[in-house]
Amino acid sequence: MKQVIWNDLDACDIAKLLKRPTLARDGDVRNIVSSILESVRGEGDEAVKSYTQQFDNVVLDSLNVDQAEQDLDADICKSIETAYQNIFSFHEKQGFKDFSVKTMDGVTCQRIIRPIDRVGLYVPGGTAPLVSTTLMLGIPAQLAGGAQVAMCTPCDRDGNINPYILYAAKLCGITNIYRVGGAQAIAAMAYGTQTISKVDKIFGPGNAYVTEAKMQVTQAVNGTAIDMPAGPSEVCVIVDDSTNPVFSAADLLSQAEHDVMSQVVLISTSKEITIAIDSEIQKQLEMLTRKDIAKKSIENSVSILAKDIEEAVKISNIYAPEHLILCFDSAIQYVEKIINAGSIFLGQWTPESAGDYASGTNHVLPTYGYARMYSGLSVEAFQKTLSVQEITQKGLQNLGSTVETLAELEGLGAHANAVSVRLQDLS
Repeated sequence: MKQVIWNDLDACDIAKLLKRPTLARDGDVRNIVSSILESVRGEGDEAVKSYTQQFDNVVLDSLNVDQAEQDLDADICKSIETAYQNIFSFHEKQGFKDFSVKTMDGVTCQRIIRPIDRVGLYVPGGTAPLVSTTLMLGIPAQLAGGAQVAMCTPCDRDGNINPYILYAAKLCGITNIYRVGGAQAIAAMAYGTQTISKVDKIFGPGNAYVTEAKMQVTQAVNGTAIDMPAGPSEVCVIVDDSTNPVFSAADLLSQAEHDVMSQVVLISTSKEITIAIDSEIQKQLEMLTRKDIAKKSIENSVSILAKDIEEAVKISNIYAPEHLILCFDSAIQYVEKIINAGSIFLGQWTPESAGDYASGTNHVLPTYGYARMYSGLSVEAFQKTLSVQEITQKGLQNLGSTVETLAELEGLGAHANAVSVRLQDLS
């Protein structure tokens, strides 16, 4: 990791140091995705099946998933159930709340909550079954209540979906599951096909093609909404003399193994601990099955020496990380100083991977600095608010002249008249 001293940097150095990897929207990817979207929009299921055969080498007779009961490992099921319960318990406290306010005598305003009607969940496939993503998307959708939920996830070469993904989906009450992945899955949910109903909002991570597809469908006229912009995964770890270097090195590598574009940032108040962590990273790298990926990510990452924890937190707030780990004693006293972070992990016994799987918080988080203005996924993302107002005769007499005055000020006479005719009727 590149090592720098914060106080040696000027504004230009800081901007360069904390810059994310450039996410250029590759022209080939953009054009391929555009073609896929257009085909699926016009041809529906047949286009989805054709692209699944082309990209995944799978010939599908049907997009629907057979959800018949299967023999599953009891220990794995128990772990999924524990994760489900913890995530459910945390998210159960979320959600917009109804309220009613009498703003003046005779004038009552309310906010009421409704679920987004139709939502689509995308669970990536690849080399591992992403049970955790199924839970992180499915549970807040379940708790939002009332929505029609569709889930797309890639199948294996035999056309099968991992049974543990199906088990997690069942816990979340998801019954509309389709064995399709990639940009064609996003297109199917955005536009609808003969089998897959159109949704209003799409949630879930994916590769460059999935990300590009989400961007394109949300930018279209009457397009489908998406959860949040996405970039490579990232972590910032703050350490001091109390830190166990074995722990913090493991935390840095747990994010570095995601992707060569993943970014890990170490902010330390101790040069000695920094050296120890760097040494431990090299040791642990050799034990990783994805060490080639993690090594490239580490090479593109940075270690910053700060004068104290207050300065370290200031640096982190500028960076606005997806994951922020305060891997030192008495970390809780610094929480109130943290402004920009997707999810915070306190102390030396709180690894980021716990949040990825089972502690209860959601792992769908803002990356690429979007923690400055976006929140992690929550029940609220699956809901919308509606405002309601009711005015009595007395209320309109109290409020009417204010509305008339402001409408005339803006030159909108018809607005004023809508009040005036009612006041005249009352008089």
